[in-house]
Amino acid sequence: MTAQDTIRFNVPAIEGRELEYVRTALDGGHTSASGPFSKKVSALLAEASGASEVLLTTSCTAALELAGMLTDIGPGDVVVVPDFTFTTTALAYARAGATLRYCDIEPRTLGMDPEHLATLMDERVKAVVPVHYAGVACDLDGIRKVLAQWPGATLIEDNAHGLFGTWHGQPLGSFGRFATLSFHETKNFICGEGGALLINDPADVDRARVLFDKGTNRQAFFLGQVDKYSWKDTGSSFGLSDTLAAQLYGQLEMHDQILGKRAAVWNRYAELVAPVADEFGLTLPVVPEGARQAFHMFYLLFPDQALRDRALAGMGARGVKPTFHYVPLHSSDAGRRFADVPGECPVSEDVSGRLLRLPFFNNLTAEQADRVVGALRASLLD
Repeated sequence: MTAQDTIRFNVPAIEGRELEYVRTALDGGHTSASGPFSKKVSALLAEASGASEVLLTTSCTAALELAGMLTDIGPGDVVVVPDFTFTTTALAYARAGATLRYCDIEPRTLGMDPEHLATLMDERVKAVVPVHYAGVACDLDGIRKVLAQWPGATLIEDNAHGLFGTWHGQPLGSFGRFATLSFHETKNFICGEGGALLINDPADVDRARVLFDKGTNRQAFFLGQVDKYSWKDTGSSFGLSDTLAAQLYGQLEMHDQILGKRAAVWNRYAELVAPVADEFGLTLPVVPEGARQAFHMFYLLFPDQALRDRALAGMGARGVKPTFHYVPLHSSDAGRRFADVPGECPVSEDVSGRLLRLPFFNNLTAEQADRVVGALRASLLD
């Protein structure tokens, strides 16, 4: 079987005017951060989310770090993160000197479990960072009910998977004081590497601009609010190159078409996998009533890890490249090192060993989807 015959897990795509816009950015001479295309992207995302300000960053990791700086997270503080997430959800705050508590996930949407969260809260918790796994809203109602008892804890949504998803009609990323987005090449809307911080409280905007601009009040200067700019606070060089923002704008202009393509792939998989799931006891993704998902991925939960691993190996041998997902944070070397208390997250451990993600990208054809599911079934029959 040739490389051309292999169905890769992810295939980034040009969907609109990305190349034209990148050329425009290059010809225009402003390729650093906060250029014309950055402003267009920020305005589009602010309109879609209702955010008071949107700052484009070099990655979702950088956006999480900026949120931590705005929350003044540091040594002595505790941040609660899902145990089942990518390392950067936690790393951003461990790097600032905080310790971590790992919250288990609930087994339906694989989002943060509010019941377990309630047992982790105390006056040292400075922030809680839920993830909308697979672009499906976690139990925001339950999480916010817990946080209502702890007003000192800030809600920061890690919405790397969920741009344009909603919960009861409200955009994901609009529920927390801050939210973060990812435009990594594996996400729905891409520019290679990139991210954004959504600032939902207008009171945070001025300081966020200072931290974003290397600790200076540069934005206030350009807005005519001061006659010169100077160093005011801590900060860093967070901004996304306008060349990458140009690529991203070309993607976001096509967001309805991209989401339509991804919805078609997701629905095709759901139809094809259903009989295989019945035959072998697999569980399909759950989208709760009231949630509009962002169609970020299609995953399956197997009855046990042995069957999952058989599918991974067998599909790979047939030229189809699925993958597993996160190793629970609390079980990792760094996770133990940065933990405030030892973590016990049995659902996360169980799900991690049984989850398989099918190849999923904008232009996956119906024929390719048929082949993926055929390889899945054949592998389980081996």
